[in-house]
Amino acid sequence: MLKSSLHSERKNIAAIGIGTLIVFIAIVLVAGIAASVLVQTSTVLEMQALKTGSNTVLETSTGLKVEAVSGYNTSGEIDKILVEITLLAGSSPIDLSQTVFEISDGNSKQVLRYENSFVNMTDVNGDLFTNGFFGDNNSFGVIVLQDADGSLDVNTPVINFGDHVALGINTTALFNGIEPRTNINGMVICEQGTPGIIWFITPSSYSISVVDLQ
Repeated sequence: MLKSSLHSERKNIAAIGIGTLIVFIAIVLVAGIAASVLVQTSTVLEMQALKTGSNTVLETSTGLKVEAVSGYNTSGEIDKILVEITLLAGSSPIDLSQTVFEISDGNSKQVLRYENSFVNMTDVNGDLFTNGFFGDNNSFGVIVLQDADGSLDVNTPVINFGDHVALGINTTALFNGIEPRTNINGMVICEQGTPGIIWFITPSSYSISVVDLQ
């Protein structure tokens, strides 16, 4: 009788041990799966954080700066304007063929793109308004003022550090000329980064041919 009782007790202990082992293995498996999910999630979050940080740095450091805006007076109206631009300090190169120029006179808003209207400073012979390219009602012209490394050409007008470019706008084609006391605003929007801003009110009268506007 005692022998049978001891045998039964050993079987119970063995069953409890196997049950405990099964529970332990299940806990290890669950912990392993949870750890795998956590590692995968943290990796994805890290990659996303790095990408976001890189894009943020690029977005804040890249962009265009408007140096000056001047207009050409013909018969009491501004029929052409030149918008001189450079890169912001530390900016990555910007492809002007992927740049959009928006301009408004308060009555209408025009959107212009680059369409191979390109000329170098050497071909202008010092007279920007007479010999420069000014596009039409759909496009702006590019006049290269400074390009030491030759990064700007008619097919790939890429502006990088040290380059100085004037965008020619045909305001006669856009607004039938700009009259005195007109509020003009717009943006030179690059593919990525900070746009260049233009904003000025034309003088009450035009007494000279070339008028400084901004």
